[in-house]
Amino acid sequence: MVETSVVLLSGGMDSATALAMTIKEGHNVIGLTFDYGQRHRKEIDAAKIVAKHFRVVDHRIASVDLTAIGGSALTDRRIAVPRQRSLEEIGQGVPITYVPARNSIFLSYALALAESSGAEAIVIAANSIDYSGYVDCRPEFYAAFQEVARLGTQRGVDGDVIKIRTPLIRMSKADIVRRGEELGVPWALTWSCYLGGAKACGVCDSCQLRLKGFHEAGVKDPLTYASRRGRAANP
Repeated sequence: MVETSVVLLSGGMDSATALAMTIKEGHNVIGLTFDYGQRHRKEIDAAKIVAKHFRVVDHRIASVDLTAIGGSALTDRRIAVPRQRSLEEIGQGVPITYVPARNSIFLSYALALAESSGAEAIVIAANSIDYSGYVDCRPEFYAAFQEVARLGTQRGVDGDVIKIRTPLIRMSKADIVRRGEELGVPWALTWSCYLGGAKACGVCDSCQLRLKGFHEAGVKDPLTYASRRGRAANP
């Protein structure tokens, strides 16, 4: 029997690669994208385009207003997005772009969808290497949430546990680029920038880590950047 997976699709390079990997494994896919009050809608539009590229028939957009919670530069426009930070700065501490408990909230939605739809697994493109210090991107968090799936759903209690899959968790950004290249991920359709300009800014943490990954993988990033002067983007 073909397995069905709920794939969290943000529109970025990581989730596009995780989607391609899931499809390559022969799974049916239910795409799940969140409109959570983020600074811009470009990543939502990118998610739609990526899903269409990979012929994901069932792609759902869930709305949850995290601006009511705030506490992050991604959900509160009064908080500035950090720019031109060094790799050392990016790798230290929890950045202001961390959205409080976002992955816990997203996984809860995905878990409900997986249970109601009969999907066997949830795929999330969390990545703990070459990444800012997001506490909800660590392997131990996903191990703990696997217990939530086992203990907090009817299916889990009945022994039909929904699997939490993190195929990119121990991959560097360069590894992700290489794997995506093998799978034909359309990088030009993805969006990683924390800002929503006509061009990717090139100097926020996310742009810099993306550029660093492409540079180390020896692959040209097809996106157009407003600047490539970020310190992490120019190793």
